[in-house]
Amino acid sequence: MFEDWELIESSFAMQYNIRLSQTEMDWKEFCVLLSGIMPKTPLGTVVGIRSEENNEVLKHYTREQHRIRNEWRSNHNPMDRLTEDQKIDKAREMQKILAQAFGGKEG
Repeated sequence: MFEDWELIESSFAMQYNIRLSQTEMDWKEFCVLLSGIMPKTPLGTVVGIRSEENNEVLKHYTREQHRIRNEWRSNHNPMDRLTEDQKIDKAREMQKILAQAFGGKEG
């Protein structure tokens, strides 16, 4: 949230005509309003870029859009924070869950 604060502020101003720096608002109301931010706001646009998965859309992205998407994904990939042993343990956990769910043998 902190790295996107400027996007949040500008989106609140654009969508709700609320200046967060000049408004007192309780946390619950802030969260409700934040969850309602529309795609055609600065935050909504950037979130859309970051989360795009459609290859047809991605191939038309500008260099800046690719930069935004790639930067976000490289900084927010939880697997990057794991050691190789932890990654192996996570894979084994997933195999166990899938085996239980689908009645197969664990690998």
